[in-house]
This record gives sequence, C-alpha cells and structure tokens, in this order.
Amino acid sequence: MAVFADRARARVLRLAATKALHVGPALSVIDVLSVLHLDVLRSRADDLGWPMRDRLLLSKGHAAYGLYAVLAEAGVLDDDLADLPGHPSDSTPGVEAATGALGHGLPLGAGMALGLRLSGLPGRVAVVTGDGELDEGTNWEAAQFAAHHRLGNLLVVVDRNSLQQEGRTEDVLALEPLADKWRAFGWAVAHADGHDHHALRVAAEDLFERNGPGVLIAETTKGKGVSFMEGVASWHMGRLTEHELGQALAELEAGR
Repeated sequence: MAVFADRARARVLRLAATKALHVGPALSVIDVLSVLHLDVLRSRADDLGWPMRDRLLLSKGHAAYGLYAVLAEAGVLDDDLADLPGHPSDSTPGVEAATGALGHGLPLGAGMALGLRLSGLPGRVAVVTGDGELDEGTNWEAAQFAAHHRLGNLLVVVDRNSLQQEGRTEDVLALEPLADKWRAFGWAVAHADGHDHHALRVAAEDLFERNGPGVLIAETTKGKGVSFMEGVASWHMGRLTEHELGQALAELEAGR
C-alpha cells in the first residue's frame, strides 16, 4: 500500500511541474484515499456502475489530482491526467459526484446513504472532507440529518492537516474541540494517523460497524512526503520547478 500511495504522489508531483495545482492538499490526503479505495470500499474497476458498490466522495474537491492519481494507479483512469478538471466532475470515470464548492460533499453523501438504505442496497458512503472545509455550516446541517436518520452506512474522514489556504485552521476559525463537536451531533468518533494505512483501515471498518454515522479524524501533514512542502501553507497551490520536482521525487524514492 505504501508503494501504491507513493506512486500516486509521484503522479501528482509530475503534474505539478507542468501547471499550478493544489499539490499540498493532494499529497496530504492520498493515503486516506488509497486505503478507502483499495482496502475499505467495495468497487469494480471494470464495472463502475455496479449497483452494489460503495461510494467515495472527495468533498475537498481542490485535492482532485490526488483522487485522480489514486484512480489511475488502481486502473480506473488512463495515465494522462493533465486535461482532467481541477475539481472532480462526475463525467470523470470513478468520480461519484462533482464537488469543489466546499461544504457540499457531506450533504450529498448523507442523501446518498439514505437513498441506498431506502432502496435496500448494501452500499456504503465515505466522504473525505478538509478540516478548513468544516468552517462551512452545511456540514453541520448534514451531520445533524445523518445522526437523526442513524445512517450507519455513512463515514466521514476529516483530512486534519491543520492548514487551509489562509493559514492555520485554529487561527482562521478554531475547530477544537473537534471530536466533541461531532459527538455532540450524535456521531461516533475515531482518530488515526492519516498516513498509517493499517490504522486508517481498522478505524474506518470499525466505524462502519456502528449503528449510526461515524467520523474518522485523520491527522495528516500537508505536502506529505516532500520536505520543503510539509506543513507549509504556501504550498496549498503551486507549480514545481524542474529542480524542485527532482528533489521531491528523490525524497519519495528514499522514503520508500
């Protein structure tokens, strides 16, 4: 799994040397997306419309190239990702819903989860949000809705990298005590190192066993895997020079 995730990171980095993109958020969330897609959620690369599948929504849509890279590594997308939109579009194979306007993924996911239950289908829904995205009030309306309907087939994973475009999340609009807020809305809460694949898988599967919605707060590092990007807010979006690309790829290889 670690090799898979690093290959996906390398795809993002190579793209970021050709054009500016949201490289820091993509690198922080790739481990989460890799574990969900490969180890937790049921899907078929050769039958994307399989009615029994689970659904994965990337609510923090600006990290789209992280999702595309994971889907390409999994054989869902072709290798050429450069022309895909900067936010997920449901016209892209493997993308369940268009996202990008922050705060919309969880309302969509809650509706999907209820719809699957009413249809008698076993599908589950995982929504990956950014922590800065939780500034949007629509998330908390959807959280209340999901708890009311006891949507045990709904999981939220918060990419808790503690940075957003304007700076540290706690400086822009404090989220803590974040776990207590989710619990107050009636959700089961778990924590995991967002780059520990085993911990992510175990926590996600445990939350899906609960009789109600669950949220996994995944502690991540923005720009994960590249020393000059890690924890640096200015790499929320950027373009790599050839020198920076060479250093970044070398660091990934050395870390692997």
